Amino acid sequence: MNFSTKIINWYQQNFRDLPWRNTNDAYKIWLSEIILQQTRVNQGLPYYLNFINAFPTVFDLANASEQEVLKLWQGLGYYSRARNLHFTAKIVVEQYNGIFPNTYAELIQLKGIGTYTAAAIASFSSNEPVAVVDGNVFRVLARVFSVNYDISQNTSKKYFQELAQNVLSEKNPNIHNQAIMEFGALQCVPKNPNCESCVLNTSCEAYKLNLVAELPVKLKKVEVRKRYLNYIIVQDSIGNYLLQKRTGTGIWKNLYEFYCIESENEITEKEVLKSVSQDFSIEDFYHYNNFDVVHKLSHQQLNIKFYFVKTKQVLVENVYTLQEVKELPVPIVLHNFMEKIVF
Repeated sequence: MNFSTKIINWYQQNFRDLPWRNTNDAYKIWLSEIILQQTRVNQGLPYYLNFINAFPTVFDLANASEQEVLKLWQGLGYYSRARNLHFTAKIVVEQYNGIFPNTYAELIQLKGIGTYTAAAIASFSSNEPVAVVDGNVFRVLARVFSVNYDISQNTSKKYFQELAQNVLSEKNPNIHNQAIMEFGALQCVPKNPNCESCVLNTSCEAYKLNLVAELPVKLKKVEVRKRYLNYIIVQDSIGNYLLQKRTGTGIWKNLYEFYCIESENEITEKEVLKSVSQDFSIEDFYHYNNFDVVHKLSHQQLNIKFYFVKTKQVLVENVYTLQEVKELPVPIVLHNFMEKIVF
């Protein structure tokens, strides 16, 4: 029994019944794949269902405003995925008459779709024989075939892609691809996998050589940058709130946030007050002492504090009523803060 047959047999007995596995609609499969990038299935599932409910077709997604899309995405992180999702929906409507492409060659041309995602959509929607390689697949292949190449290197990624293609089932590439990813997610997990009960343990080279814990190899370390963000909830004299839309290429692009003072190091409450006093005529000021938070992203650690300012002024630009604030897409760390103080 070869590798593919074993993986598929295991999958048919152990797979999770997920909604995007019960369709060959390329649009729905695309939605699920974009949502599940950098996201666990349990976290992504309710977002997928919400998106399908709000935007049942690619026309609905294309016709939505970016603000609607970002609000629905709120909490998933990596917001460029949502912006690319919206952009690509418009392209599919304009250039493909709303018929979502289902071939690798077409899919790879669309914004936000890389080699893995194009392979996944093509194989799951049209059974195209192109292998998927994600983190789970790297791990399974590295262990089963004892490959000690550093997966952070492009040359290694090319090797793994060729290996995945070589072991791909010609008859059932769609099921094979689902199976190998599910196997990595449920059985061949990163830490302490149950190798004794694994259907591949008799052919797994890493198991034979006691190298399971060492594979796959990933030598490149992520440098984490520390940032200090002091958010000031500014309320003007008639009860409106000051928020600004983030622009540029940094985190949270096109999301809204409160007035913010960013510093290289932690600053004191007095320093915050002094800075804010330069822009506002202050009637009341205080620090939300119990809501300091450390928000960790893949490459950044955000040290966040929240303050309140009541100003005597009537603000004109970038001000919103309380109800409008609740409807704006904001970073999840701000959303959580607003929920806690019953904003």
